[in-house]
Amino acid sequence: MTDEKIIEEVIRLVGEGVCVTLPVNGNSMLPFIIGGRESVILQKPRDTKVGDVVLAWVQGGYYVVHRIIAADGDTLTLMGDGNLAITEQCAKDDIKALVTHVVDVNGRRHEIDNLWRHWAARLWWHLRPIRRYLLALYRRTNKSKLSNSKLSNSK
Repeated sequence: MTDEKIIEEVIRLVGEGVCVTLPVNGNSMLPFIIGGRESVILQKPRDTKVGDVVLAWVQGGYYVVHRIIAADGDTLTLMGDGNLAITEQCAKDDIKALVTHVVDVNGRRHEIDNLWRHWAARLWWHLRPIRRYLLALYRRTNKSKLSNSKLSNSK
């Protein structure tokens, strides 16, 4: 089964009100979601707001799990927490799911909509000028975790 078919099925289930756990890949949401090691729990989107992490179909024709960083009418701007400058845009109707929890490698659920995570995400946003250095330090100190996740992705 292709990734595209899996995403289509996830979106169908979420649209029917089923919560779906989806593994994520990539480093675009570091340090809050570790691709290849963690999964996200998705639910049907309600009124989304700046700060929410969502599954969206973005301009350019692909899906991302990224944070909403701005809203201008019906147009939303998204950015991965691990990205330095790259943003994506989508229409509100292109939000397919809302991330409610992150599931770690031990199967523990961590609620994403809590005070600590909001505070940490806001602080991380303001650290954009030095994010490159913080991410390099994070990758260096977590090299074994990130290497293991890359190995699990290649299996």
